[in-house]
Amino acid sequence: VMWMWGGFAIDNSTLARFYSLHFLLPFMILGFTLIHLLFLHQTGSNNPMGLNSNYEKIAFSPYFSMKDLFIYFIMMLFLAWICFYFPWSLGDPENFIPANPLVTPIHI
Repeated sequence: VMWMWGGFAIDNSTLARFYSLHFLLPFMILGFTLIHLLFLHQTGSNNPMGLNSNYEKIAFSPYFSMKDLFIYFIMMLFLAWICFYFPWSLGDPENFIPANPLVTPIHI
């Protein structure tokens, strides 16, 4: 933890390190993705099913895209069900304590 924070406490060096990490990480991921695509196009992809003829293969669209769309809608319905029927189930219990403007909270 010391090498990542730059010391015992979180300081300006810690913020600079994490800011630079969060700035550079998307560019590194983009670079690795482009290198992956370059090697994929040079060597070609492998067929894990071992099917050589186009007759036995399944087209991506509409079969897989419809399956993914169906699963997406099922997940959205499930999340909407949770949000509408159990809105406070994932909330913090301290949110239900009424605020008292005359008393400072203990954790401050």
